[in-house]
Amino acid sequence: MITVVVPTYNEEKNIELCLRALAKQTIPRDSYEIIVVDGASKDKTTEIAAKYADRVIQQVSHGVGGARNDGAMAARGEIVATTDADCLPDENWLSTILEDFSDEGIVAVTGYLDPMIPEDMERFEAGTYRYAFKVANGLRKAGSLVGYHHLCGANTAFRREAFLQVKGYSDLAYSDDVEIGKRLKEHGKMAMDDRIQVDYSIRRIQKLGIAKYTWMVLKNDFNVIILGEKPTRGDYAKQEYK
Repeated sequence: MITVVVPTYNEEKNIELCLRALAKQTIPRDSYEIIVVDGASKDKTTEIAAKYADRVIQQVSHGVGGARNDGAMAARGEIVATTDADCLPDENWLSTILEDFSDEGIVAVTGYLDPMIPEDMERFEAGTYRYAFKVANGLRKAGSLVGYHHLCGANTAFRREAFLQVKGYSDLAYSDDVEIGKRLKEHGKMAMDDRIQVDYSIRRIQKLGIAKYTWMVLKNDFNVIILGEKPTRGDYAKQEYK
């Protein structure tokens, strides 16, 4: 069995579309479970999630990484896949993940992110986002080939045993999805598969601005991957959006 973990916080506008996409996977519905881990939402997130998810649990650990850890602890599946409540996984998402894990040496796989462009976005700005994501996917792919794995929480799957052995995500202010890759190296292989596709909301990037967001990610990932920092100041969890 495979378990899908979806962290949520005030996601009543997005969670239904995400869970519908998960319900329409090409593998039988009884071969996977969906666990929504809610961070004390104040809207109808949990009410909506309960219509689709096998379980809705309340988060007890800190941060988005902590929510994924809570989900993994509760999971029944040998494989744990993670995505975000504002993302739309491709219909072949889980089947491709399972195909990759047929290699018993694999402990984690990640995939590509495609930007979800608002219909009213100006053409030039939309093109900028598409190009930026193409470059970002390429950089993540190149990094994976030389041993630097960015295991994006919106589109990654782990072998549960290995994930628990490294105690899951660390409680970091940022870049926890690259830091966990450093610890998983000792437990097996990791790979980036461009067939594992997720449509990714750009609202976080829009809120900060694409230039500032790109610089922040590059700087933070460099600090964690190359310098070995483990930042504790700051928090990207429980953001509010218009």
